[in-house]
Amino acid sequence: MLAGENGPAVQTAMRIVVKMGGLFGAPRLIPVTRAHIDSGIYEGQSGLDFVEMLLAKGGKVAVPTSMNVVSLDLENWQQNSRVPLSFATPARRLAEMYLKMGVKPTFTCAPYQLKENTPRFGEQIAWAESNAVAFVNSVVGARTNKYGDFFDICLALIGRVPAYGLHLAENRRGQLLLRLKDVSPALLRQDAFYQILGYLVGRLAGNNIPVIAGMPPGVSEDQLKALSAGAASSGSVTLFHAVGVTPEAPDLETAFGGNTPLETIEIDMPGLRQARQELSANPGGGDRPDVIALGSPHFSLAEGIQLANLVENRKVAPGIEFFVATNRAVYHALIERGLLEKLLAFGANVTQDTCVVVSPLIKPDAQLLMTNSAKYAYYAPGKLNMPVVFGTLAECVDSAVAGRLLRDDALWN
Repeated sequence: MLAGENGPAVQTAMRIVVKMGGLFGAPRLIPVTRAHIDSGIYEGQSGLDFVEMLLAKGGKVAVPTSMNVVSLDLENWQQNSRVPLSFATPARRLAEMYLKMGVKPTFTCAPYQLKENTPRFGEQIAWAESNAVAFVNSVVGARTNKYGDFFDICLALIGRVPAYGLHLAENRRGQLLLRLKDVSPALLRQDAFYQILGYLVGRLAGNNIPVIAGMPPGVSEDQLKALSAGAASSGSVTLFHAVGVTPEAPDLETAFGGNTPLETIEIDMPGLRQARQELSANPGGGDRPDVIALGSPHFSLAEGIQLANLVENRKVAPGIEFFVATNRAVYHALIERGLLEKLLAFGANVTQDTCVVVSPLIKPDAQLLMTNSAKYAYYAPGKLNMPVVFGTLAECVDSAVAGRLLRDDALWN
């Protein structure tokens, strides 16, 4: 490949991978069975130029490769007048060039919830997108590092990764013990708890692999998705172990590989309350959300069903925008079940392929965003230059209907 025998695109990709592998101190390359690309978000001409160069050289992915969110709803972007043609044209072109290289049009930040994209335990893969990396490493037990934009497509073109980091078993042992203390069983059943826990885990873990003790068995896939996304947003978590829940942590000794934790930190109710408060960066103190945004990571079908039940025979208050981001498979499943019609009747704007953080969907004069996503809540103040309030899914719906913030603190006290 390096000598050009597999074509100029592969040669270019291999040159980059070899250079990066040297920087990582990797002694060799190892094959992977699949990849996930995060570099389809349009952020300027240089991104277009790089992908166009690989395509012009005949670039084709060497392994099954899924695609992260892009910068617009590719099928319905014209329905939103806030997406200018000057933005949509290069954004579409970037996505289309990846498809020409053989990338699958999944367009989701939660590819692990598309069953054909779910890797197996121990499978070596090359994935980008922070929450997806944390989820497949932790919940599935596949092996990947968090790969950056444009490096990801190079790995997909050659079907190999440098042998370092979380690809190696000895680097997957837990380092930091986070022990839940005096958290009520009622709160442990709540989806919002795992959003807050994820945010707090990311903030506490630093560059260490955290081991969480005290989570109940039977935690749902969506709750683990929320935990993964929160931890990968507020921190650099690419792998966590939850004792008795995730596959590499049947017990504490296995999770730490027989090593002693570097530190033990208790996560108690005061710490959780503080974390919940930190995710509501609303210095103005306004009580009317202009925008409610759900689906970061993308909404699953289970979440769509839950939302449809909450909104039945209700209406969003005038002047409030209610966004739900999901992938194409879930979008069409909602149509087939008659649920999309319910969401639209409520006043929801259900979008696929993208989300409000990377696409110009929100009205420019919006003053306050409410969300049930720790990931949205963490990124919105910086990415959207907008204060944010975190709430449960039910609180988001109730607030949308009432036209003012409605939150219940009882479970957190």
